[in-house]
Amino acid sequence: MMADIPESIQAVKKELTELRKVIRYHNNRYYNEDNPEISDYEYDQLMLRLKAIEAKYPELITKNSPTQVVGGQARRTAGVLVKHDVPMLSLQDVFSKEEIFAFVKSLQQELDNPEFVVEEKIDGLSMALRYEDGVLVRAITRGDGIVQGEDVTENAKVIRDVKKKLKDKLPYFEIRGEVYMEKAAFAAVNARQELLGLKPFANPRNCAAGTLRQLDSRITKERHLSLFIFNLQTARGRVFTTHTEAYDFMKKQGIKVIHNYKVCRTAEEVWQAITAIGESRGSLPYDIDGAVVKLNNLADREKLGATSKVPRWAIAYKYPPEEKETVIRKIELSVGRTGRITPTAIFDPIRLCGTTVERATLHNQDFIDNLDVRIGDTVRVYKSGEIIPKVKEVVKEKRPAGAEPFVIGTTCPVCGAPAVREPDTSDIKCQNPSCPAQLESHILNFVGRSAMDIKGLGEAAIHSLIEEGCITTIADLYHLADRREELIEKGIIGKEKNTDKVLTAIEASKKNEPQRLLTGLGIPGIGRTAARELMLHFGSIDALAKASEEEILAVRDMGEISAKAIVQYFRDPASQKILEAFRAAGVNFTLKDTGLVDTKFDGMTFVITGTLPNLSRKEAAALIESHGGRVAGSVSKKTDYLVAGEAAGSKLQKATTLGIAILDEAGLMALVGQSDT
Repeated sequence: MMADIPESIQAVKKELTELRKVIRYHNNRYYNEDNPEISDYEYDQLMLRLKAIEAKYPELITKNSPTQVVGGQARRTAGVLVKHDVPMLSLQDVFSKEEIFAFVKSLQQELDNPEFVVEEKIDGLSMALRYEDGVLVRAITRGDGIVQGEDVTENAKVIRDVKKKLKDKLPYFEIRGEVYMEKAAFAAVNARQELLGLKPFANPRNCAAGTLRQLDSRITKERHLSLFIFNLQTARGRVFTTHTEAYDFMKKQGIKVIHNYKVCRTAEEVWQAITAIGESRGSLPYDIDGAVVKLNNLADREKLGATSKVPRWAIAYKYPPEEKETVIRKIELSVGRTGRITPTAIFDPIRLCGTTVERATLHNQDFIDNLDVRIGDTVRVYKSGEIIPKVKEVVKEKRPAGAEPFVIGTTCPVCGAPAVREPDTSDIKCQNPSCPAQLESHILNFVGRSAMDIKGLGEAAIHSLIEEGCITTIADLYHLADRREELIEKGIIGKEKNTDKVLTAIEASKKNEPQRLLTGLGIPGIGRTAARELMLHFGSIDALAKASEEEILAVRDMGEISAKAIVQYFRDPASQKILEAFRAAGVNFTLKDTGLVDTKFDGMTFVITGTLPNLSRKEAAALIESHGGRVAGSVSKKTDYLVAGEAAGSKLQKATTLGIAILDEAGLMALVGQSDT
């Protein structure tokens, strides 16, 4: 009889890892070596056990799990592309009453007494549903919006709001809607993510996007996605005159359409409807990010048509960032790895854009002085881009008596050393290079994924290592093995098993490519991309250390400030001492393998955005870099290609505005010269 599935998530993950490893081994013996070691029955038992655990915890299914492959080939992968019958265009965004009035009046001048429909703009992701003879046959994401989208039919079928069969069996009927996640469902998903030790989702929209693209539809079903239909794309077998007539037909079929819409005839009526939707935002069980104004008459829509980017018959009004009042209870000062002191306001918790926030950066003393922020003040807080909380202003009339101006001061809040404002900057920095806070931040950067990628060393462990005097510089990490017994005895990192794992990871990191070490050094302005370019150019840390500013400026995209910072770092005696310690410990300084397949992308800059069908962003970046390309974080005039996946957002809009070439994953693979697998 099959053993019970362990309750401990750690035990579950451990067994999954071991099962997959064993099954892959036997798959290789069977499929590749034609020399099986176990019977079919024994193999089937292993697979049954794996399937049972994955059935209970589908979130832990991986793309390369043996349950997802057959004979070494993927059973099913997300990302099968389907051509659009009707383009799924985005809408032009506007932000003022004046722009709304101008839109309405321009259409009134062009058309005979037009009607407008105002409705909620759901914060989700678009999906088209195709019905043939009344039966759902295909569900497709927006994709590039013009040519093709991603087939998500199996996952769409488990969404409760998706109608599988229609009462009226039209030969062909295609509709477009927005897949979203209600706030309660989102909270439940993140609670389960926490239980499973997985990274929580940032917001309901991201969660919905990830859920719709799951390899296993059971996960989609469990996460309780929702759907509103907001448009008739095309129909055969029945003629519709207006948008609202199409809505009425859909409602009779049991299709869930946008529930809050209003027919308007004047610009004032349109604005009143927009205002009413805006006032309801806080009470809705889901997130909206605006209101849509569209023509009701479908023939008028056809007459107006569309640009290459947006329809001329619709527009999206984006509400100003949601803001709320709260009271600042204290201002915390933190010290970064460069010694920079940053003030952070801690205030009474408030809900903004679907999340609870209770802190926001105050940046520096100039920002504090300009707003005149004081402890006890009532302030208005909003979310920039509906992501980052920011303090907008102080409500001066609510200031309590006796509130004093806040001053960061002239001493470090961590070590008590002098803190000095640097010339021509707003930065106040601790002058003690041995400040524990600087060291802690420095080590966190050094062990991070973009740098040396030493797993198992979190903030708590690093803090304890510094407190116990085990680490005084980043180089001391490579002497921790000498103190193994002490570390285990005091439980500084954890028990024996955890300690040994960390020490093994530290030892393995010595073999990393030197660009990781360079990133970990914490030189201002030198992140992962810059470090790679520098190592490709100089070949080693030693060669870079000897380089002049002029020689460094010859490296692609290297600026004067960064070049100066590099030279200053390698000339500093303290830095030289740390580098010698790395060398003595056997840390790799030389680029042995550039990772370059060819240089077909030499001189080209790419930006990656959205969720790609098969590649992670990290994998896509590695692919581009292996062909000599550079991957940047933001779109600019210097960008050659934008690689856009699902939910591409503002970067796609900016790239389109700048006329930058846009690729989907298949386009990238074609450019590389590989088939999209």
